[in-house]
Amino acid sequence: MSTRLIHYALSGGGGRWGAVADDGTVSRLAADRETGKSFLTNLLQWPDPAAAVRQAMASGAPQESVTLEDLLANRGGALVAPIDRQEVWAAGVTYLRSKEARMQESEGAARFYDAVYDAERPEIFFKATPNRVSGPGQPIRIREDARWNVPEPEVALLITPRLQIVGYTVGNDVSSRDIEGENPLYLPQAKLYSQSCALGPTILLEEASSEHRELDIALEITRDGRTAFSGTTSSGRMKRQFQDLVNWLGKDNDFPQGAFLLTGTGLVPPDEFTLEPGDQVSISIAGVGTLSNPVVRGRG
Repeated sequence: MSTRLIHYALSGGGGRWGAVADDGTVSRLAADRETGKSFLTNLLQWPDPAAAVRQAMASGAPQESVTLEDLLANRGGALVAPIDRQEVWAAGVTYLRSKEARMQESEGAARFYDAVYDAERPEIFFKATPNRVSGPGQPIRIREDARWNVPEPEVALLITPRLQIVGYTVGNDVSSRDIEGENPLYLPQAKLYSQSCALGPTILLEEASSEHRELDIALEITRDGRTAFSGTTSSGRMKRQFQDLVNWLGKDNDFPQGAFLLTGTGLVPPDEFTLEPGDQVSISIAGVGTLSNPVVRGRG
C-alpha cells in the first residue's frame, strides 16, 4: 500500500494536510491553523513519518467530503504546494542530457559543466524558500529580463533533519538559460526568484528507506491547445544516487525543519524552444501524480 500526503484547502477554508488512500479518498490529518503551519515540519521529526501517517489513518482520521480527483479538478477545494517551513535546494548536471545542455548554453564556461559531471563533488545550489514555491495549478514565472526560459522536470526528495529520504514529489526547477549561460556567476538570478519552483501534487512517502529509486518522469508543454514539447526519462539514468546527493547537501549544513532536494533534470527542450506566457507545463512521476502549472511573465 502506498502512502501519499497532500496539502490542500477546502472552499472557504484554510490549509489542511491529508493522507490519500489507494481509492483516492482523503483522510484529514491536521489544519495549518492547528499546527502553526508546521505539520510537515513536525512530521519529519518522527523516526518513520510514513508509519506515523498510516497509524493516523488506521486510528480513524476523519474522511473529507472531497477526493483527490476533486481537489485536482478544483471541485470543493484545491491542492497547494506540499511544503510549510522547508528550504528547497537543487542539484545540477546529474544526467548526461543536462550536462550537454548546460555546455551548449555556456560556451565560455562549458568546461565547468563537463568537469562537475564526472567530479566527486556534485553541483548543489539553493533554489527556493517556501513563499517562492508554487503548487498544482498555480503559476510558474519566467523572468522579464530573460529571453530563453525552460522548465526542468525533476524528482524532488523530502528529507528529514537526520538526512533520511522519506518521500518523493514532482519538482519543476524553472530556469533562465540565457542568464546562466552569460556567466555562471549569474546562476542565482537564473534559478532563484518568485514562482521559479513548483512542487506537488502529492508526496509519496517512503515505505522503506533506500539509496535510490527508479522513477519514470514525463514532461508535456502545451501551447494554444497543442503539444509544443514532450519527453520521458527515468531517474535510473542519473549519474549519481539520491542518497549521495543528500549526503553532500548535509555536509556542514543543518536542516532542523527538513528540506526538499531537487535531483536534476534529464529532459531538456531543444535550444530553439523557450517558454511563453500562457503555456501549460505538466510533469508526471509514476506513483506521485501530475504537476501542472500555467506560465506567466513578470508580476502582471
